[in-house]
Amino acid sequence: MKWPQSILAVIFALFTLTNPVHAEKTKAPEKSVQAKIPSSVLNVAKENTYPNPTQDMPYLQPSEFTKDLLKSSNVKIDNPNLIKMFNESAINKTPFSIGLRATIFLGEWPLSYESSETAPNWEYQKINTNYFDNRGGKKNYQIHYVQESQKVIKGGLTAKIAKSEDVKKMMLLKAMENTKLPLSWDTIVGAGTKKDNVYNIAPKRLGYLYGYAPAVNEKGKVTYGEVYLVLKGLKRMIIVKNVTSQGIGAWIPVQDHVSFGFISTDRPR
Repeated sequence: MKWPQSILAVIFALFTLTNPVHAEKTKAPEKSVQAKIPSSVLNVAKENTYPNPTQDMPYLQPSEFTKDLLKSSNVKIDNPNLIKMFNESAINKTPFSIGLRATIFLGEWPLSYESSETAPNWEYQKINTNYFDNRGGKKNYQIHYVQESQKVIKGGLTAKIAKSEDVKKMMLLKAMENTKLPLSWDTIVGAGTKKDNVYNIAPKRLGYLYGYAPAVNEKGKVTYGEVYLVLKGLKRMIIVKNVTSQGIGAWIPVQDHVSFGFISTDRPR
């Protein structure tokens, strides 16, 4: 029997109570291995003249009600926004629900993201060059890193995809879990940011100290589906229909880190 949309909405409203559940922080799975940071990559969080906000992505924990729904689903669901919606709802089991039969369409959602590769690029984008000409000098000249101008480093998805904000959140969580790096979709290195590490330029040489913003290349697969909430008497379940998958990639900058490359040469570059 098909129910008119307005009646379904009333039924869902009658049996739904708001029950906010806050996100809880949990540790990422122990199987993930932290990315090995090269010695040429330095943390500039303390020296950065632009205070980037800390990216603290909580691992959303499902409520008991949500756990029951997720177990009933025929497709894996780990979209934090969808889990949050379930967390904020509860359907009471009352005597009035014994004869209830209803199927409520909750929309098409990106359900889960499966990572296939997480690879750092320590020289994702050049952001600075410090230079000194010591060809007329008689002894070594020492230079160190000084950020000449403010640089904004932006990441993003490598292709257009439906519900991109949900997908980006899942990809960021997975990349952070895989690398243990402080990742963000955009980060800023402020003008005047300095580091005390010294680089020597010999006489009759020119020295170039390049600064690069590192980023992580995240690749994987997103699974989409139409989500239905099915009510059958006292039973509540999730059914997903028209399931599809799509490959996707993204570049995600590493926050407050700079990769350095020093070159000494007898000719201008």
